Amino acid sequence: MKAVLTVIGRDSVGILSLVSGACAAQKVNIEEVSQSVLQDLFCMIMLVDLAACPLPLAQFADQMSALGNEKGLAIHVMHEDIFQAMHHI
Repeated sequence: MKAVLTVIGRDSVGILSLVSGACAAQKVNIEEVSQSVLQDLFCMIMLVDLAACPLPLAQFADQMSALGNEKGLAIHVMHEDIFQAMHHI
């Protein structure tokens, strides 16, 4: 199963490392990454594969959201199909 993971927050050193490390800890493979910094706002979108993740999607999403809250970031995980449906014209 694939999901879209988004990260938004104040730019600081180590955000990519923090998120990718948390993904690796749950055996979540990062397939694509796009990131940018707009003034001091960090924005990142990842396409991730949860096929080997031992957690259900909802639990992984909650874990990532909690990590974001700890670090002052908004981290959201959404099933790829839902993301595609929401952004399809």
